[in-house]
Amino acid sequence: MSYLTTNKIDYVDYKEVNILRRFLNDRGKILPSRQSGNTAKQQRMIAEQIRRAREMALLPFVVTEMGSDRREYGPRRERGPRRDDMNAQAQAPAAPAENAEA
Repeated sequence: MSYLTTNKIDYVDYKEVNILRRFLNDRGKILPSRQSGNTAKQQRMIAEQIRRAREMALLPFVVTEMGSDRREYGPRRERGPRRDDMNAQAQAPAAPAENAEA
């Protein structure tokens, strides 16, 4: 059930930043209605008001710095060899073995 429906909110203004923040993820993107539980009409209204609040600099377009309450992302881990590389190595001819008799 939607936050708007449970609290019987019919209209959200762009100045109500505390309500609009509930519909943004930690990176500043608008949550889809399947996550927020909004109806299509509510989702259009929320998206429009978030866009207005961003234009008025009340909400950020993008959140780049991580706060203490946000999940910390570590450095990227190194990738292993690609499957193509492993197949190429397996199909490469082996070096000729030296004879022990000579």
